Amino acid sequence: MSEQSDQVRQRLVSGVLRQLHLEVMSQRFNPRLVLAAFNLVNGGLSIALIAMVALVTQQAFIFPSLGATAFLLFHVPLAEAACPRNVISAHVIGALCGWTSLWLFGLHDAPAAFLTGVEWSRVAAAGLSLGLTSSLMILFRVAHPPAGATALIVSLGLMHELQQMPVLISAVALLVCQAFLINRLAGIPYPLWRPGKQSPPIY
Repeated sequence: MSEQSDQVRQRLVSGVLRQLHLEVMSQRFNPRLVLAAFNLVNGGLSIALIAMVALVTQQAFIFPSLGATAFLLFHVPLAEAACPRNVISAHVIGALCGWTSLWLFGLHDAPAAFLTGVEWSRVAAAGLSLGLTSSLMILFRVAHPPAGATALIVSLGLMHELQQMPVLISAVALLVCQAFLINRLAGIPYPLWRPGKQSPPIY
C-alpha cells in the first residue's frame, strides 16, 4: 500500500471522527483498527441504505458489484478509479456491454444462467461483455474494476431488462453521493466529477 494512500485513509477517518467529536478513538486505538471499524460502519450503512431503497421501491437497486464500488469509494477515495466520472461511466459501459452481448446471442429474454445452467451462447455473451467493458474503460480512460462485475451480472441474466438500467445507474449515483458527503465531511477533497491531478494508485 502506498504511503500516500495510507495517509489519505488516515486523514479520512480522523476527519470524520473530529466532525463527530470522537477524536479520542484515534488516540486510544490502533489506527488500522479504527480504519477497519470506519469501513465496517460506513460501507455497511451505505449498502443498507441502497437496499432499503430497493425494499421500498421493489426495484433492483442492490446488486453485487456495488459492494466492490463501495470499498473503493470509502477506502481509497482519491484514487482515479473512485472518482465519480470513472464510477458512473464505467458502470454504464458495463451495463450496456452486458445488454449488447445478450442481444447478440439471443439471450435478452432468456432466464438467468443460474436457473437454467450455462450454455455456449451464455459463455460467449459473458466473455464478450467483459472483454468489451475492459477495452472501453481503457479507451475512454474511465477504469473502475467493479464495472466488470456489472457486465457479467447483466450478461448472465441477473438484470437483463433494458428498463432496469436507470435503476442500476441511480443506485451507483446514490452510492457516489454518499461517498462525496462522507469524504468532504472528513476534509478529503473528493472530486465532483474528474479525479485530482495526483490521484493515488490502487493496490
